[in-house]
Amino acid sequence: MPPRFEGDLVSSTAHASPSPLESGTPPGTGRRWLILSVLSVSLLLVGLDTTVLNVALPTLVSELGASTSQLQWIVDSYLLMSGSLVLFFGALADRLGRKRVFISGLALFTTASVAASYADSVTTLVVARGAMGVGEALIMPATLAIIGNVFPRSAERTRAIGIWSAAVGVGTVIGPMVGGWLLSSFWWGSVFLINLPIGLAGLVAAVFLVPNSRAPEARRLDWAGAVLSVTAVASALWAVVEGPDRGWTSLAVILAFLTGALLLGAFIAWQRRAATPMLPLRIFRHQALAVGDALVLAGAFALIGTLFVVVQYLQFVLDYSAGQTGLRLGPAALALLIAGPMAGVLLPRAGLRTVAAVGLTLLLTSSAVLGTTDPGDGYGRVLAAMVLLGAGAGFVITSTSDAIVGSLPEADLGVGSATNTAAIQLGAATGVAVSGSLLSDSYRDNMSADPHSAVLPPDLLALAQESLGTALTVARHLPGDTGAAFTHAARGAFVDGLGPAMATGVGVTALGIVAALVFAPSRTASASHDKDAS
Repeated sequence: MPPRFEGDLVSSTAHASPSPLESGTPPGTGRRWLILSVLSVSLLLVGLDTTVLNVALPTLVSELGASTSQLQWIVDSYLLMSGSLVLFFGALADRLGRKRVFISGLALFTTASVAASYADSVTTLVVARGAMGVGEALIMPATLAIIGNVFPRSAERTRAIGIWSAAVGVGTVIGPMVGGWLLSSFWWGSVFLINLPIGLAGLVAAVFLVPNSRAPEARRLDWAGAVLSVTAVASALWAVVEGPDRGWTSLAVILAFLTGALLLGAFIAWQRRAATPMLPLRIFRHQALAVGDALVLAGAFALIGTLFVVVQYLQFVLDYSAGQTGLRLGPAALALLIAGPMAGVLLPRAGLRTVAAVGLTLLLTSSAVLGTTDPGDGYGRVLAAMVLLGAGAGFVITSTSDAIVGSLPEADLGVGSATNTAAIQLGAATGVAVSGSLLSDSYRDNMSADPHSAVLPPDLLALAQESLGTALTVARHLPGDTGAAFTHAARGAFVDGLGPAMATGVGVTALGIVAALVFAPSRTASASHDKDAS
């Protein structure tokens, strides 16, 4: 059955003639790729904003007086809102129309970006970042569902998703690059204000080019399921975000994890008995979707966790400026830009199992290269790791996204695509939290054991143990050779912590490789159908 394209929500008795993009006729080939370009630019914007703030964090300390805990929430309010709402908004897109949800998300994201750029307090910035996260939760599943609808044939859809995944990944990787350049030329708010012209252009293009589609049969919204899913994911993400700061065994974190688990159990039980469930559990019977979600979670864990660590390494150990740091992450973006579409070409021939396993192997190797870095190593080792990181991410994101979309019927494209986005968000949050926590703990232990730390009073030592950035600030106030020796010791302590931090990436991607080889289908269902049809 060809995909249905529907305009605004009108009654079935309306007599107005539909426009070509609202009729049952899929758009022509040229228009399909124009639609993809609009979606990809919007996704580049979303991906960029996931990491653009990283290089601006030190500036926010001086400009807004943000504490370490406040910095964490400036970053994580975005992630918490996006991750907890994405499943509900995916279901909403299936029912109300994917174009409507996409445009609403892009408008909110753009407006909140302007508010963030002119924030005059930490509270205002945290709220604005949270609103941007809501915008992303509206955008991400809608775009993937639109692609699944606009490109009904698997061969074209796979190439389209390769470009889609490249846009997401490249935006993520070039975030620090763009942020560094903006900070070197403008005020800190420019890292958000850059979203305004791109967002406005995307909105105008989307209104005229992007067709609307929704599930063939409009079902009632499952409000009980929505509340349970939002609170379950929010509880779990809150625990992941707060774990490194409060301690993984703290009462608050343990209770949050338990609450999330109980709410998740209640959500699953409700979905089994609800007449119109928000997340039909039958979609997980599709092997490609279930395995794809697990594999993309592992890939996001390694990708975002590695970027979080390597940005600090380039700035604080190799002493690059924010702009120089961004440029040195460029090879990862270039590799991802090539690997995403390449995976789209290879996927119909090699299948999900092979392409995803290769991508995860590249990510594992990237983590291993960084984890075995010595204090005397320079940028060459980072360069190798960045090329492997970008290529691996391109292979994993493309192959899993195509497998997920290709296994879904029209009615479930939105909510099914949302499971892909939720898996990416959970993997990213966990990757940053676990890798960052292990790096911080190792760094603190190494600093405590280093004899150079004995020269500091207890209060200055405690400050230096917070992070390498604060240690370098302390070292600048120490006299002559003492300051130089303390700087060297602090950087060595950080580099020694790379091993434990990157070991988690190695372990998670290794599990992902096993899962891909054992459980992933060699071909997606849609690819097999196309082959049979031909």
